[in-house]
Amino acid sequence: MARRTAVIDIGSNSARMIIVERTSRFGFYLLEEVKSRVRIGEGAYEHGGILQPEPMERALKALRDFLSIAHHFKVRKILSIATSALRDAPNRDLFRSRVRRELGLNIKIIDGESEALLGGIAAANLLPVEDGVTIDIGGGSTELALIRGREVVETLSLDLGTVRLKELFSDKSSPIEEVVAFVRREISRVPETFRSERVIGIGGTIRALSKGIMAKNNYPLERLHAFTYRVSDEIKFIEKIIEAPVSKLKKYHIKRDRYDTIKEGTLIFKELLSYLGAEEVVTSGVGIREGLFLKDLLRNNRYRFPNNFQPSVKSLLDRFCIDIEGSRCLSRLAKRLYSQLAPLFDPEGEYEEVLLIAAKLLNIGTRIDFYDHHKHSSYIVMNDLQYRLTHSQIATIGTLVRFHKRKLPSKSHLKPIAELLPEEEIIRWLSFILSLAETLNRDRSCPEFQAYYEDMLLLILVRRPLYLAQEGLKELEKPAPLAVRIVVQS
Repeated sequence: MARRTAVIDIGSNSARMIIVERTSRFGFYLLEEVKSRVRIGEGAYEHGGILQPEPMERALKALRDFLSIAHHFKVRKILSIATSALRDAPNRDLFRSRVRRELGLNIKIIDGESEALLGGIAAANLLPVEDGVTIDIGGGSTELALIRGREVVETLSLDLGTVRLKELFSDKSSPIEEVVAFVRREISRVPETFRSERVIGIGGTIRALSKGIMAKNNYPLERLHAFTYRVSDEIKFIEKIIEAPVSKLKKYHIKRDRYDTIKEGTLIFKELLSYLGAEEVVTSGVGIREGLFLKDLLRNNRYRFPNNFQPSVKSLLDRFCIDIEGSRCLSRLAKRLYSQLAPLFDPEGEYEEVLLIAAKLLNIGTRIDFYDHHKHSSYIVMNDLQYRLTHSQIATIGTLVRFHKRKLPSKSHLKPIAELLPEEEIIRWLSFILSLAETLNRDRSCPEFQAYYEDMLLLILVRRPLYLAQEGLKELEKPAPLAVRIVVQS
């Protein structure tokens, strides 16, 4: 397998490259990301789609530097695609042949349906969603993919894009009514089957809107991927972006590099949300580049990870776990203890998955330093655990990893991200289970045991004395009024 893969995407507005490193068959992480606002589609839409000399020159220079970066990282495979601006351009072959001749890079121009599929593959595999519709607003086109049961079942491409609208209407100071009518005519092509309560937002416009919403609401987690909001809660903010003069966009936490096309992109997004009947938006930090990587990676698996596979968890274990057997053991022990205690605090089994992930990642911080390794583990989780998990799940896992020591977490410990966490009682029970599992495995033998719970007594039957576990149990804070006894069976 190619250990490192570069994926280059040439869009109407920007050219981007990611470099992904594989850690195992399905484990991977992002090694590098670079972007250049080459605006290769600049001036094309008002000249019959013909790419103009200056934008082509900018793109060529950016690609040359992209390849220099890929060479530095010893990339073994390069996947390169181009989207709307090139597929619409009568002189696209002129640009492609020059890139091939001067840089030795082959660019594949994909159609809108393929572009939509790639965005859908990324969302279905890397977001905690089973169903929904992706909306990927680019410079020249907007792609939609219908996801059902984590599979892309239908795709569509619309001739709506931020640069396209800017050059056809905004730069000519056309009335807003004219722009809206144009957008609605194109959106009317979307079949009824795409109507969905959940929309998955892909692309720079939607990410910029989500960042603005997070800043406005003082959101406690600095993480964009999987950030979710209700349309009804934020529609006024979305409308203000459309109506605001460019000089006022800073007030809404929009960065300067988005000023030129954010209003056009937001208008497209608002009209699509209304047409689709969307009630919830899930923000995607991944798109067609990750989709292209995954299409190559999962080509023999119907473009999807195995059921219950967590790519981020696997990647963290591959990179940071010193004791993989110990990690698996803690997960097994925690599962056995949870099965006895869950009726007390989690009768629906809602938090079993986060508990078992936390058990696996409990000690990955030891790779950095043994002392305070729980803090290091939590930092890694909060900053690098992301795919196929909600923000609430990530915050809960990070908190459990941070506070799995002898003392249970208190309200002051949980306060900074309390709105993302379950009730304090649940956190304390989960934390206790992890601490107890680690205590039982203090001698690293992964002991076999049977656990029985009755009347606030947890009885743990073991086959041999566990001296260190017995000693550690005395210091372990327990959820009141629970008592725990370790008994050696004769």
